[in-house]
Formats: sequence, structure tokens, C-alpha cells
Amino acid sequence: MSQENRACNETGCSGNCSSCASNPQNGAPKPESFLEPTNQFNSIKKVIGVVSGKGGVGKSFVTAMMAVLMNRKGYAAGILDADITGPSIPKMFGINRRAHSNELGILPERTANDIPIMSINLLLEQPDTPVIWRGPILAGAVKQFWTDVLWGDLDFLFIDMPPGTGDVPLTVFQSIPLDGIIIVTSPQELVSMIVKKAYNMARQMNIPILGVVENMSYVKCPDCGKEIRLFGESHLEETAKELGIPVLGRMPIDPKAPALCDKGEFERYVGEDLQGAADALEEALS
Repeated sequence: MSQENRACNETGCSGNCSSCASNPQNGAPKPESFLEPTNQFNSIKKVIGVVSGKGGVGKSFVTAMMAVLMNRKGYAAGILDADITGPSIPKMFGINRRAHSNELGILPERTANDIPIMSINLLLEQPDTPVIWRGPILAGAVKQFWTDVLWGDLDFLFIDMPPGTGDVPLTVFQSIPLDGIIIVTSPQELVSMIVKKAYNMARQMNIPILGVVENMSYVKCPDCGKEIRLFGESHLEETAKELGIPVLGRMPIDPKAPALCDKGEFERYVGEDLQGAADALEEALS
């Protein structure tokens, strides 16, 4: 099934598109595509969504870390903050300026290491102003970040998605040509159900799943170096094997990371726990 089809809505689908009556190659009308073109002045090679089945698992942290790691590898990487009601990306990078626009589009703000960022907080009078919008307006704002922002030439654009499977994730999956998603989770007992929700939504929308990252896997004792699993033993390997997706990395609870985020100096964080994920992403999408 092509990316434009996104999903088969036929009940009783066998998964065999070659014999499906709804397949355009078999004479059926071609389904309408909801994909939106980005700004004509952009050239974006790969678009990666970072998703989770629930909130509070460190999705924004993983998004920021992936962008920083790809930037350190010499790629041009940007971050589209699609979490409109809970934006945190600008704070992590110490950006408190308001974004501007010209006749060509909206100009993203840039971090100290030249990573372009667009977030709703860059358009508000005050960063602590609540965004009290209904779903369609939230989705429209995210779509505008794709169609109107002057991202320029990027190798990777990472999209920090809101948690769950509501209007905004649906809009991103339908409107933006994603090359794949990374699922973020934590080692609690609910992990199987949470990962499967994100996995099943992506599968239904025909979005490639690059793998899963586990955050808050353990905390390392500063005295003896022992890894302490605060949330119990992880069962991520079992879930990943069942779904046929790779585990891209495990992130510990590191007090240095939130301290740097609070200072707006996230780019100084040197954790290497997602280096394997960055290498896998480079290899899979090269």
C-alpha cells in the first residue's frame, strides 16, 4: 500500500493489497490524499515523528536528543514542536524570543548550534499563556508549522508529537509525509499496551515504525555505579519482539539532563544512550 493510501478502511481486510478491490491498481478509484506540501522554499529529506501512547514518558527529551545527536553527526536537523498544549522544546534550548515572519513564510528560531525550532510558545505574547483551543484549531496550527515555516534545507525534521491518538497525531499522520516514527515508552507494567496503541495507529495509517526507545530505564548509583530499576524490570524486549520492531535505546534517569533543560542549555548534555538510535536512523534512512 502506498503512503498516500495511508490505511485500508475495508472491514475484513486480508492484508493482501494485490487482490483487494479497493486497490487503485485493480481499477478502484484512487483514495484522496491529505498530504500537504511544505513551503516551496524548503528541502526536507527525512521527517521523523516521535510519539508515545501516553504522556510523561520523556518524548520531548528523546526528540531533542535525536536532533542534537544528528546535528553533532554533521546533519542539518530541525524540531517541529507539535505538542501545542504542552510545548517544552523552546525552554529546553533557552529560546524565549518570538518568531517572526516575512512575505515568504514564518521564520523558525535557532538554537546555539543552529538547530531550527518552531513551537507555539514562539508565537505567544507570554510563554506561560495557556493554549485553550479545540482539536481542529490545534491540528490546523501544526499543519501550518509544516506548510508555512521556512525550514530551509534539512536532512532531518523531528516532530515532537502530543501523546495519545487524538486529532493532532491524526493530522500529522495524514498531512505530513512521515518517513517513520520512533515510539517512546517507560518500563512500567503498562508498557505493552502503551506501545501497542502507538504501534497500531501507525500501522493503520501506513507509517513505518523505526523502533522504540525506553526512557527512565534505570538510575545509576553515584557511589557504586549499580543500575537501580525504579519501575521494576523492563519487559520491552518481549513487546518489541512480538511486534517485530527494534529497541533503539534505553535512557537512564540522569539528574544532569533536567538541570540543563531548566537552564535552557540542553545542547550541552553529553549522554550517549541514544547514539545507537542515531546510528540506526542514519543507516536505515540513508
